[in-house]
Amino acid sequence: MADKAPSPGLIARLRQRLNRSSGWLGRDLKSLFAGPIDEALLEELTNRLLLADVGVEATLEIVAAVRRQGAGGGSNGVEVLEEALRAILAPVEAPLTVPPGIRPWLVLMVGVNGTGKTTTIGKLSYPFAQDGKSVVIAAGDTFRAAAIDQLQIWGDRTGAPVISGNVGADAAGLAYDALKQAHEQSADVLLIDTAGRLQNKANLMEELAKIVRVVKKLDDSAPHSVLLVLDATTGQNAVSQVQAFQEIAGVTGIIMTKLDGTARGGILVAIAEKFALPIHAIGVGETVEDLQPFDAYDFAAAIAGAAEQVEA
Repeated sequence: MADKAPSPGLIARLRQRLNRSSGWLGRDLKSLFAGPIDEALLEELTNRLLLADVGVEATLEIVAAVRRQGAGGGSNGVEVLEEALRAILAPVEAPLTVPPGIRPWLVLMVGVNGTGKTTTIGKLSYPFAQDGKSVVIAAGDTFRAAAIDQLQIWGDRTGAPVISGNVGADAAGLAYDALKQAHEQSADVLLIDTAGRLQNKANLMEELAKIVRVVKKLDDSAPHSVLLVLDATTGQNAVSQVQAFQEIAGVTGIIMTKLDGTARGGILVAIAEKFALPIHAIGVGETVEDLQPFDAYDFAAAIAGAAEQVEA
């Protein structure tokens, strides 16, 4: 990673869209690191990281790395901070791609209501379609009429058929029908929306377990991916959501949305350090283009302020 050159266009775009998130370490990092890397600076950095929801474990790692690099003198503090961030983020960088040899690739999308899960499904269908992949969408959150309507709009945009039922219909039966249709159409990708009512974990667990049992009748390797959609604005609540959905659904990867809407975007770093789950994409806005593959190098550069140097 150290040899990779920053992508000026993407960094500039991230900085623009993450204008609030970049504030989680303050907009004066250069001033903070203008002097020696001493205990006073490290204490201030620790406070900023904790206030940004980076979490205790990740904060200790980052501060220890900055301390080690600063001990030799002559280090650029912002660059040292970037490298410390990348050391945590790089191992979980995993752009989402359709694996070879699996058709359809069944993706179970999970997350609490309000995270942008349904919209994210629509946004994922767009690049797949642009890449020539055929996509089927299943509106498995059958208790929310708005979710079904949203997916139908996205399906119309991308040409992806949307399998839906009446409000309150059996989600597992709908998932079965969707997988059957995806097989018949030789579709490349099947995206299944699910309910997200964590306040009643027992019911949600049973519903998801039933979906898994039913789709395995047609494909015993399914689901092939279980993607958890998190809302960055919820801060440390996102950690408890990962824990809950790990228990309920066996999460295989993470997509984080709404990073443009929080000044405490360090939760992405906290989750990377704590769970080491693949981070596939981040959302920094409302449009299709605002859901981007996660890139640890560019993300760290944007957050730590290197974009200002690149744009200059």
